[in-house]
Amino acid sequence: MTTILQTSTPYDPLKPRPLPGIQPASMETWLHQDEAFAAQMQYREALLKERHADVLALAPEAEPAAQEVLDLVLQYAYPGCSDLVTRADGQKVQIDRQAPMETLCRLVQEDICILQKQGDEHVLTGAILCFPASWRLSEKFMRPLIDIHVPVNSYDESIARRVQRLFDGIQPDKPLWRFNALWYEDADLHQPRSATEPREVSSPGAACYLRSERQTLLRLPKTRAVVFSIHTYVLEAGSLRQKENPT
Repeated sequence: MTTILQTSTPYDPLKPRPLPGIQPASMETWLHQDEAFAAQMQYREALLKERHADVLALAPEAEPAAQEVLDLVLQYAYPGCSDLVTRADGQKVQIDRQAPMETLCRLVQEDICILQKQGDEHVLTGAILCFPASWRLSEKFMRPLIDIHVPVNSYDESIARRVQRLFDGIQPDKPLWRFNALWYEDADLHQPRSATEPREVSSPGAACYLRSERQTLLRLPKTRAVVFSIHTYVLEAGSLRQKENPT
């Protein structure tokens, strides 16, 4: 198990919001860096090397979208850089245009999923997913939204229709974001799990860790694909309970 913890989140992960809990964001707040940047980036590189097939998938039709995401990440996270960047942890990353998803993995803490409209639904056509919260990329790749969310009990047909309308309405340069709160016994960021073997959900009182994902949705202006990015925070549950019940 690899334990990488943050001490706080830039929002209150325990504040309840009705599904889908979407809020407006901006391009300036699309990507985040936090105190776990160096450790998370090292873990991402290790996973990319050791478990490449588990954490990366890209359909040929998603290649232009992947290139467009890479351009946007360079524009907003590394302005002025095009061939070589120096990360916040001092590591240098060569920009490889022939491997856009691998390069994205080495640039930002966020996992990046690409969804493209096929017929009436958006389909997952590409992803770099190092930190899955109990799902497997291989089971969701090339599947539509409703299939991706099958294990989520609250994601019923009504929510699915609302989410599809939301995806259809996303505009370039106007990202949206939401967050979740998941209670875990294990702090490891890399937690793939098959949909046929769902995780036993921990109760807030018994769990050791709170895992919260800051999820953003962004329309790419050229390819019109939707980018779903996930910034993962893991905090000790005990510290959160102390804040809620100060002595």
